[in-house]
Amino acid sequence: MAKEGIHPNYRDVLFVDMSNNFEFVTRSCVNTKEMGKTKDGKEYPLFKLDTSSESHPFYTGTQKSVNDMGGRVDKFFKKFGKSAAAKAEEAAKAEAAEAK
Repeated sequence: MAKEGIHPNYRDVLFVDMSNNFEFVTRSCVNTKEMGKTKDGKEYPLFKLDTSSESHPFYTGTQKSVNDMGGRVDKFFKKFGKSAAAKAEEAAKAEAAEAK
């Protein structure tokens, strides 16, 4: 049914996270030059990853959020002060309060 020669090679591929040697097999069209064996002995095209869901800080729960940065935002405002727009807004509020 499908035209010949226009579709990518969609096959099972072994992905290996190089930071912790986590491996998984899934279907992919990625180009590979190496072959790798899984723990059960099957051989698949191999694609090496720098990071995966097993090692990325977001998925492992080790990523720090902006709220957990120990007052960095407060330190910034103390060091550099408020922006010019915030100062102008405060001045406008003060004038409006005096006019009443």
